[in-house]
Amino acid sequence: MIKLNPLTIKQLKRFRSIKRGYYSAVSLTLLLVLSVAAELLVNNRALMVNFEGKLFFPTYGAFLPGTTFGLGYDYETNYRELAQRIHEQAGTDDWVVMPIVPYSAFENDLREYEYPPYPPSVETRHFLGTDTTGRDVLARLVYGFRIAISFSLLLLACNYLIGVTIGCAMGFWGGAFDLFFQRLIEIWSNVPFLYVIMIIASIVVPNFWTLVLVMVIFGWMGMTWYMRTSTYKEKTREYVLAARALGASSARTIFSHILPNTISVIVTFIPFSIATGITSLTALDYLGFGLPPPTPSWGELLSQGTENLEYPWIVASVVVAMGAVLLMVTYIGEAIREAFDPKQFTYYE
Repeated sequence: MIKLNPLTIKQLKRFRSIKRGYYSAVSLTLLLVLSVAAELLVNNRALMVNFEGKLFFPTYGAFLPGTTFGLGYDYETNYRELAQRIHEQAGTDDWVVMPIVPYSAFENDLREYEYPPYPPSVETRHFLGTDTTGRDVLARLVYGFRIAISFSLLLLACNYLIGVTIGCAMGFWGGAFDLFFQRLIEIWSNVPFLYVIMIIASIVVPNFWTLVLVMVIFGWMGMTWYMRTSTYKEKTREYVLAARALGASSARTIFSHILPNTISVIVTFIPFSIATGITSLTALDYLGFGLPPPTPSWGELLSQGTENLEYPWIVASVVVAMGAVLLMVTYIGEAIREAFDPKQFTYYE
């Protein structure tokens, strides 16, 4: 069982007392959990089908052709059509359970004699309408959020791993090692990031991993400076000098003394780094240098919305969703920064 020290308990209590940050953290965690299980809420595959006494679970199951349910075609079953057909039949024990939003993020729901986009409708279960190609806006928002938050968290982990490692080494060893990386970072930070993305996009079609790699190459430097400064300050403290005098190795000094006391720097910047990752991917998708179509993307939806302002539900959905997520992340960041502020607590109980 992990036992928290008194200072950590105080910090957690302080964080919980900041209501808007605490409830934002709970809400964002709930969104993350729901996004992981998005197929159970937003999907054109049925959750469960009872047909002729047999149970099927198509959402996470195998491909099921229409002939499985007597629909007379060999391609994948249209479960909305199957549900409608069973509903119209009388005296049958068959049933279909569909997700709340029975559309996928890639599906074009085209209607005869009508042209998309279609406005929001409870009857058709396009709760936020469709985009200009007939794809459900809510479905693309949900899956776009999952991609954006995955991108942001992966980017955060890579940037922090590199930045904390190099920054701590710069601050601890100093000298020529520090000067070398200072000059390297100064030169590398002047390379125009957007031009690099444009060049890459002109050579290959960027995908998720390509964008992560490019963003990591240019994104690790910010945390490096913070960790360098914090390490320089911490290594002159009495407890570090005492540890070195007692014969502690460099590794033990760094991992047992310096890093634990710079954790507040790392933690307080995490929410803001997540927000940066989400906005960066959205901006690249909006400009056309991000994920290739038809990948669900907030930036691509935003681009559609700004080009078709006569259909306000498209741009309004993206702006509200992005605004809500970034606001929650900002509140969490402010609460963490205040809770982990060392000036709040000056002694252990």
